Amino acid sequence: MENNTCIRQFADHEQIKNCKAKLKTAQKSFGSLSSVLALAGNEVRLKIIYLLGDEKEICPCDLADILGMSIPAISQHLKKLKDGNIVETRKESQTIYYSLNHENIKILKPFFKHINVQTLKLETA
Repeated sequence: MENNTCIRQFADHEQIKNCKAKLKTAQKSFGSLSSVLALAGNEVRLKIIYLLGDEKEICPCDLADILGMSIPAISQHLKKLKDGNIVETRKESQTIYYSLNHENIKILKPFFKHINVQTLKLETA
């Protein structure tokens, strides 16, 4: 397998070619989604992302109260999300409000929908 080709007698070369083309075309999307999922892989950050998707914007103090964490701990998570371009900020006087980057809302909506459906099932059971 030195030349990375299939050793099966009846390899579907057309399928292999088409799949390679799909991956190449979608490379940028894979990079974006991978980055979002890597940051959302932490349970606290996932909760923050979920809340921001539902509430539109929240300040770190409110997130600290909601999640029962210190403001510095929340701020560290928010910094990672901001550095990863997952969240945006808006400053009003001394308060900074965080919201999801609009690009990422589209990526994350199916995950939020899944969480909401599972929650609804538990509530009605």
